[in-house]
Parts: sequence; structure tokens; C-alpha cells
Amino acid sequence: MVERRSWIERIEEVWEEAPIVWLSGVKGVGKTTLIQGLGAQRLLHVDCDPARSAHIAADPELFFRACDRPVVVFDDVHRLPDAMKVLKTGADLFRELRIIATSSTVAADGKAGDTLGDRKRRVHLGPVLWNELPAFSVSLEKRFYHGGLPEALTMKDRQGGFYREWMDAFFDRDIREPFGFRDSDKFTMLFEYLLKQSGEPFETTRASETLRISRPTVAEHLRALEATRAITIVRPFHGRGQKEIIKMPRVYGFDTGFVAFARGWDPLRTDDYGPLWEHVVLEYLEAHVRGSQVQYWRWADDRKVDFIVPGARDEVDAIECEWDPDAFDPAGLKLFRTWYPEGENYVISPLPGLAGEKHISGLDVHVCDPAGWLGRQGTARKG
Repeated sequence: MVERRSWIERIEEVWEEAPIVWLSGVKGVGKTTLIQGLGAQRLLHVDCDPARSAHIAADPELFFRACDRPVVVFDDVHRLPDAMKVLKTGADLFRELRIIATSSTVAADGKAGDTLGDRKRRVHLGPVLWNELPAFSVSLEKRFYHGGLPEALTMKDRQGGFYREWMDAFFDRDIREPFGFRDSDKFTMLFEYLLKQSGEPFETTRASETLRISRPTVAEHLRALEATRAITIVRPFHGRGQKEIIKMPRVYGFDTGFVAFARGWDPLRTDDYGPLWEHVVLEYLEAHVRGSQVQYWRWADDRKVDFIVPGARDEVDAIECEWDPDAFDPAGLKLFRTWYPEGENYVISPLPGLAGEKHISGLDVHVCDPAGWLGRQGTARKG
């Protein structure tokens, strides 16, 4: 078992703010393994099967009084009868207790938000991040090719059947009942289309015409994929320029392995590294940007900035992703800064030997890896 220490630390930090961690993540991302990393001696695992857990719902106070561990884990909490009542009882009456609730059902997640309020915080576990690769003893190139689900990442050879079986199971477990979809072919067709187009601007009409699926169905399936975090929708940043793109989002698949598989990139070529690195950077940003949304910026003539992270007041950080920072074209960034001059400029690359402060086309640019970006965020917050 590989311990994902940064996520364990995240959970411990969240418990300083609220007693309940609502742990989400797609199938196979490693939620159960992560929980085990908190220490088996601390944990009381609850079987949420309705037949076995009815007594908990009948008298939750009695159940919690009998707990002999400091952490109670409710896996698949949506199966627990009267789950929100049970969680509220634990949080309100047993202040020293810490609770983890996991659920793959989006409806349960929404209900938790309405019912539990400030008693809980969400932690979304993503695929294995860039900085976690040394713990798994794998290269970045293998992460590109296999993806970040631990089972796939640790395979000696990539197995195409894994990705197909995962998508079938994902529909059956996380989509069919929660969203009431019955046509798995249409859903999977759209999912594969998005993976093939991952990182590109998305138009509902074009997808509908290409796939011969109605616009309402495309929109419904897109909402389901976003709600389950199987895709990330990166929306355009705008507000000043008259020729800014304001409506067309970019849609990213949740994992590089699925993107490479859907595109038929077997084996990978060096030209594939740039787009896949952009996905890895986005996953890292999503894991560490709190309280604001990652966006992108694009001008009508296609000059763009990969990612925008809003900061304090008028400050916005502009982030460009480059496998080789020597190939960086500053045209988009330079135009962006004529409209939004406040904030830091970054070129994020995995090549540490090229890191440093650069002056490019009249702009001060920090060339760094993702950890360098995060380190500067911490310095800025302290300052």
C-alpha cells in the first residue's frame, strides 16, 4: 500500500475546521486505501448495508457512545438508513469524534450539503498527482500513459481492457441510478468524445451534430460527468477585453490514461507529452486552489493563456504549461497583461534545470515546476 501523505494531511487539516470529512472521488481512485493510511488502530469501519446498520439509525446516540475509536468511517454512507440524522448526531453530541463519510451517489452529496452545513467539509481525491509519483516509483511518462488511478499506474504494461471495463462499471454504479440514464451507449459515446477532445473548446451544438445525440441529452450527460468529476469544465475568464471568449468552456477528461486510451496514443510520442502535461498541471491546480476556480483566457484570434487563477482584488495569476519552456510563445500572455496587469506570470514545466526568474517580451515570468508555483502561493499568503 502506497501512503498518499499529502491527502492524509489534508484530511487532518480539515478536521481542525469541521468534524465530518465528506470524501469523494471516482471509482478506483483509492479512497479506501487513503483512509487506511490514517492508521487502522484509529478507525472504526461501519458496514452501511441497510440490513446491518438499521440499529444505528434507530439509536445513533447509543451507537456513538459505544464507539471505542476516535475516527468513524461510513463507507458508501448513502446506504445507511437515515444517514444525515446519524452524521448530525455524531457531529453535534460527540465533539471529540472525527467522521469520514464516502459516497459515490451525487444525490447524497447534495443532500449532505443541505443538511450538514458547516459540520462537514468536502475533500475530493483525484488521480495520483505529479508530486506523488516518487512514492509510487513511476516516471511522469508512465503517469501520462497509464493514468493516475493506482491500479492502472502500477501495472507493468498498460491494459486496454482496464479502461473499457472501468467506463462500463462507472456508468452502472455512478450514473444509471443517480441520474436515471438508461442508454449507456449514448452516455459512453459522449464521454469518449470528450476524452478525445480533452482540453479543447467545447460546443454543445457541434457535439450534438457529430454524435447525433439531441442537445438536451448532451447537456444532461455533460452535467452528470461534471457532477461526478469525470470531467473538469474550465470556464473562460473575462471582463475587460471586447474580443474575449466569454461562453465557450474547455472540457478536460479527469485522467491522462483515459485521454491517451481514447485517442489511441499507443505508444506515446514526444509530441503527446505537452497536452498530457497540461492535464497533469490542471489536476495539481485543482487539488491546491481553494476558494476560487481555475479558468482560462482566450482572445478571438486564438491567442490564449492556459489557466487563470483569480487572487486578491484585481490580481490574477496567469499560468502557461510547457513541456519544454524554451518553446514558450508569450503572445497570449502579453496580450492578457495589457488588459489585466496585476498578478504573477508562470510557465510551469517538469524540467527543473530550466527553472528561474525570466524576463520575456517585457514580462517577468516565473519558470518552475508545480511545487514551485505552490511554494510561491504560500509565500504570498504569508506576506
